[in-house]
Amino acid sequence: MTRLSVEMLAADAPEPITSAGHAQLGIAVLAGIAVIVLLITKFKLHAFLALTIGSLALGAIAGAPLDKVLTSFSTGLGSTVAGVGVLIALGAILGKMLADSGGADQIVDTILARAGGRSMPWAMVLIASVIGLPLFFEVGIVLLIPVVLMVAKRGNYSLMRIGIPALAGLSVMHGLVPPHPGPLVAIDAVGADLGVTLALGVLVAIPTVIIAGPVFSKYAARWVDVPAPEKMIPQRASEDLEKRPGFGATLFTVLLPVILMLAKALVDIVVDDPENAVQRVFDVVGAPMIALLASVLVGIFTLLRPAGFSKERISPLVEKSLMPIAGILLIVGAGGGFKQTLIDTGVGQMVLDISEDWAIPALLLAWLIAVVIRLATGSATVATVSAAGLVAPLAADMSTTHAALLVLAIGAGSLFFSHVNDAGFWMVKEYFGLSVGQNIKTWSVMETIISVVAGGLVLLLSLVI
Repeated sequence: MTRLSVEMLAADAPEPITSAGHAQLGIAVLAGIAVIVLLITKFKLHAFLALTIGSLALGAIAGAPLDKVLTSFSTGLGSTVAGVGVLIALGAILGKMLADSGGADQIVDTILARAGGRSMPWAMVLIASVIGLPLFFEVGIVLLIPVVLMVAKRGNYSLMRIGIPALAGLSVMHGLVPPHPGPLVAIDAVGADLGVTLALGVLVAIPTVIIAGPVFSKYAARWVDVPAPEKMIPQRASEDLEKRPGFGATLFTVLLPVILMLAKALVDIVVDDPENAVQRVFDVVGAPMIALLASVLVGIFTLLRPAGFSKERISPLVEKSLMPIAGILLIVGAGGGFKQTLIDTGVGQMVLDISEDWAIPALLLAWLIAVVIRLATGSATVATVSAAGLVAPLAADMSTTHAALLVLAIGAGSLFFSHVNDAGFWMVKEYFGLSVGQNIKTWSVMETIISVVAGGLVLLLSLVI
């Protein structure tokens, strides 16, 4: 970044709500993050409350009037929820439809019927990646882990040989590929193009999931050779359904949002004329909200109706799908409030000014910040929204592709080394019946491989595009 571009950004930036210097702002940032970390890890406070209190602490230590801090936090919370809240809700509805209709089981069984032996880990990656597209990570674990356990038992496979590829597929989708909440929030904060981010995210995700999944699972199975725990193998949820939706229809429904968003990105590149009628049509149908809404509406006819769902059962299903995401929406919103507090106190401009003299690429800086916050809080979502708020000013004079890569760098860093302060760590440990040490050797190492490989690929792409 040149001195001229920094001065231009400074001229365009809104007036900070505090006159604190860089040293005080730096202390305020560290203190705010420390408060969040301490409240989450030591006092087990919900991330929403921790982010709210951390934002207030940041503003107070930076010397900003608390009424203005409250305004900044509220503004950030509102704009973030307005930007991604509907998308999160639609994704939750689609995931619930997929699970309750038996569509997820249909995809799983169809692929597994054609896979076996050495190809099974690759089949598990494919299953997890496809199913994981519309699902939150925690929902994906709940949905797929029982399948993993049944496959391992039925085929007499090492649990790690089957489980690690499935977990890798879910985790990579969660961190790198919208419409998951983390990437969506980072896209909104950085001002990146969703279609371009989606395309580059898939490009980075494919080699990453191969290395962290089937390849690493060979070593994980040697380090931790355990069978599937009998007590965790449940009955298939869809056995009581009259009929499952078809494989082709289910796959089309799941992939429809991705197809529409990628089509928009392709048309934008090929046509490159905002006034063109074709581009304007695709700008609408490829908008994330319309793409997900279309998939949900199509799913009523391709997933629910074939499974025997009456009209009266659809509304309760939607209600049940929305209840579990309340906490996610609040965390994401509070993360947006924290981000806006960072910006309004002048921290974003401070990062801009300081990073100008650092011999470190902006993408690597974004990755490192996300890594530190992930290690401290255990939350990939908190790491993503916090890091996006800190480095968002760096994207101001980036190209469209490099802004998208900045989002992916943040997402990659947010997955680094899951450990005891991460809820996902304990979910995997309990489902697989592992000790803490065994879980670190497998799950934690896998997450680190994803983070490092994806971060490296992002840096490599930044040199060639």
